[in-house]
Amino acid sequence: MKRLLILTAALVTLAVPTAYAASPHENGTSDPDASSSTNSGQGSAALCTEQLKTMGAQNFQSTYAPTGKGKNAFGECVLSQAQKSDDNEQNAAKQCKAERAKDPDAFAKKYGTNANLRNGFGKCVSGKAQGQDEQDQQATLNAAKQCKKERADMGAEAFAKKYGTNANLRNAFGKCVSQKAKAQSGKND
Repeated sequence: MKRLLILTAALVTLAVPTAYAASPHENGTSDPDASSSTNSGQGSAALCTEQLKTMGAQNFQSTYAPTGKGKNAFGECVLSQAQKSDDNEQNAAKQCKAERAKDPDAFAKKYGTNANLRNGFGKCVSGKAQGQDEQDQQATLNAAKQCKKERADMGAEAFAKKYGTNANLRNAFGKCVSQKAKAQSGKND
């Protein structure tokens, strides 16, 4: 079952960019320059690898699989990052649609890069989504560093009591990172 979950997470990571690349374009054409899909910088697995290096294996497991095995943590991280990226892309699309509705010609000139400037929507969405993905990643990495320092300063037991919410308080580091990352990125979800 565990292998199936990890395999599913890996397939989702590979399938998500492929699904977006093959998705119908916003204007209903198959023009690649009119794409509304995002291929934002690093993939979910690369973001998780960076987090693993920054947090360390034990903290990474505490963040993504506090009640499970360490093997599940990477898959959980990949799924979490893919969901965040998808949410960022959806929010970016809404922002770009609103901006385009105000002045379509100015929007095309601002974001369009091909000869007829019809790829502006895709460029707008990918730029905004990638920027938010990078902001979220930096907030998570900064939060992990802050939580490591806070735990070292106050002691592991006091830290676990302050942030832990499950029976054995093993999720304390993850709860700390989540709380601080949300505060830094300005998200309230």
